[in-house]
Amino acid sequence: MPVRVVTRDDVVIIGVQGRLDAVTAPAFDREVESVLADTPTKVLIDGTGLDYISSAGLRSILALAKKLQAGGGRLALCGLSGLVREIFEMAGLHTMLTICRDEAEARSRL
Repeated sequence: MPVRVVTRDDVVIIGVQGRLDAVTAPAFDREVESVLADTPTKVLIDGTGLDYISSAGLRSILALAKKLQAGGGRLALCGLSGLVREIFEMAGLHTMLTICRDEAEARSRL
């Protein structure tokens, strides 16, 4: 599961590809910890290349959202495929997280 991190303007964009599951979530968490070390206030997860997310991946996303919120930051997600978006909806997370169609919409909502 490759993770790509870039900063554009004041938004940290984390691009996730492949699967975010029990096997890959620890690597994702380590990458997120290094991103949070710089105390960003706006983080965007680009899930354009994300094929699947399990409960372990959902926990990682929620943990990130809580850490950001505790520090006054915000999180948005974009580019989620039909299956991945459906998993967020089935878990009820679409009501707790900012999920957008594309990067432009997500940036505007941060």
